[in-house]
Amino acid sequence: MPISVEQITEFIKAYGANVAYVVLFAIVFAESGLFFGFFLPGDSLLLTAGLLASPRSPYDVGLNIWVLLPLLFIAAVAGDSVGYWFGAWSGPKIFNRDNSLLFRKKNLLAAKAFYDKHGGKTIIAARFMPFIRTFAPIVAGAVEMEYQRFLMFNVVGGLAWGVGVTLIGYFLGNIPGVEKFFTPLVLIVIFISVLPAAIHLWNDNREEIMAWVKARFNRRPTQDAE
Repeated sequence: MPISVEQITEFIKAYGANVAYVVLFAIVFAESGLFFGFFLPGDSLLLTAGLLASPRSPYDVGLNIWVLLPLLFIAAVAGDSVGYWFGAWSGPKIFNRDNSLLFRKKNLLAAKAFYDKHGGKTIIAARFMPFIRTFAPIVAGAVEMEYQRFLMFNVVGGLAWGVGVTLIGYFLGNIPGVEKFFTPLVLIVIFISVLPAAIHLWNDNREEIMAWVKARFNRRPTQDAE
């Protein structure tokens, strides 16, 4: 869910930059590997934090990019690692867990299906896929992926997402007047970041997707006739 510049700015002005650092760390940590963090605004939050840390940003809230980058990288990698060990502790039985207020089984199964098809690179690609990114490390732990291999993918994904997306926001902040169009830019950047994974999914599952679409269209006339 995208979050606006104004919302974060008001929060930081009310509570200060140090509290903002703690909250940013907690959100990125939770969304990276805690099963209840799937609804948090990861991509838009990173972009907005980067924008606010830009020296040319019109918002003077005291965020420092050299504090943000290592902080968010550590949060992303640590969150994924906790998710991995939670999955390893739970084991395969987690795939039979019932829905609850903070747990949606369909998101976990979607992450497992993606992992089954793409293997270890899921840990990197999932960083740019809302919902999937929260459950991917849990799946990796549950299916007993070797931790050293997982950690390699985790570090690369943490750099690409936690550092890369934040830097995009930082450099966008150097463009005069960008804050007026920042929300559409956030949506565009999220779309572009998801696009490679979406294309990959389409190429790998084209026949299944088309079969599902055809089945839906073929069933509709029958329902209308009834």
